[in-house]
Amino acid sequence: MFDGLKKVLRKIDADYADIRYEKKNVASITYNGRELKKIGENFSDGYVIRVLKNGGFSSVSFTKEKDAEQAIKNAVKHAEILGSKSKNETKLADVEIFKDNFKPNLKEDPREVDIDEKLEILKKYNNICLNHDRIINTTMSYFDLSRERYFLSTEGAEISEELVTTGISGRIMSKDGNVIQNVRAGVGGSDGFHNIRGREEVFEKKKKIAIDLLNAEPVKGGTYNCIINPSLTGVFTHEAFGHFSEADIIEDLPEMRKKMQLGAQLGSRKVNIIDDPTMPGQLGFYRYDDEGVKSRKVQLMKNGKLVGRLHSRRTAHKFDEPVTGHTVAEDYRYAPIVRMGNIYLQPGEKSFDDLLKELDDGLYLLDAKGGQTAGENFTFGAQYGYVVKNGKIKKMVRDINISGNLYKTLKNISAVGNDFKLGELGGCGKGQMNRRSCHGGPHIIIDNLIVGGV
Repeated sequence: MFDGLKKVLRKIDADYADIRYEKKNVASITYNGRELKKIGENFSDGYVIRVLKNGGFSSVSFTKEKDAEQAIKNAVKHAEILGSKSKNETKLADVEIFKDNFKPNLKEDPREVDIDEKLEILKKYNNICLNHDRIINTTMSYFDLSRERYFLSTEGAEISEELVTTGISGRIMSKDGNVIQNVRAGVGGSDGFHNIRGREEVFEKKKKIAIDLLNAEPVKGGTYNCIINPSLTGVFTHEAFGHFSEADIIEDLPEMRKKMQLGAQLGSRKVNIIDDPTMPGQLGFYRYDDEGVKSRKVQLMKNGKLVGRLHSRRTAHKFDEPVTGHTVAEDYRYAPIVRMGNIYLQPGEKSFDDLLKELDDGLYLLDAKGGQTAGENFTFGAQYGYVVKNGKIKKMVRDINISGNLYKTLKNISAVGNDFKLGELGGCGKGQMNRRSCHGGPHIIIDNLIVGGV
């Protein structure tokens, strides 16, 4: 494979060029209620060429080897046009050059599991969720996705790496009279099919929550001190903070760049945030990004102070900051962009019982349920929660939305738990879909959190 890609690179007249070839395989199965809606596998492959010439940087994707010559012409022409028309010359930060062939340590390769067995496991979990008269419907899907990547550059990089992701995710809908509730459930990971086996209790627990929510009271809207669980901690860290740590998001936003200067005190001194794609077995793990840069752990926030951000080679040069190995594409159809790997708020020292005592009165909110950000403001849903009185968990509440301002909320984090959990399934839709974007953290207390309800 490398020999053929080298022949393509030799034909490119440019200051720098790279080529990425990928083989992509996706198996998917979907149930809607008890009806099997979809089962199948899809294989595809393709190429992306990136060219830097005269200060212009462009990319072209194509799927057939015979189209390489035309793709090269287009990429070079586009780079020359961009270089002549753009006010700012594109340059790439220097990086260490690697030659490597990396395969992940899979405990069981999903590509070697028969589709019939995948179907039976999904059907079993789906039936568990449907086995109650108050459950009116489910949507439950299995997938496994593999990307076999080959990367070469005119600088001499020569890297191959496989990324394999497996998951089951879905929604459980319950109903009692006019009250309808739904809960999300999912299992999976990036280190093998073993994450899928023997997970019945996850779906039993989620079914019970969906049923219990029918008897829960809607939360009363107001401002509360809240404990949020690792799922919500992760979503807040990813959505409200993480995207503004991606250099390509803020590079053309002068006000945001001013606020997100390294050294700025953005949060309370209890807040420490890391993005680390080097964590073996975690969903966001990879050895090399799609620019051939070796991934590394990046401390983004230390004691509430912004100390790092995520970069491509282009943005690292523009910001005059270190390259981080966080440039990832959805697949062969796309040039890579700056993405999070495993982003999390680091655990602190307090047990969950300590957090309850410190909270005293407030809410305990669990599990993310959608959300959105608008600039530095955010709104997220929580799947369910509990009222806390005198440090004790009391009645369940539902229909919960939380909102706030990123900077105020970071400064209102008053306590951090000593537990830690990263999500088994993730995903991020920034420009392209990234199934392996992962987030998590510990339980934390946020003071004066705005909770929407009745």
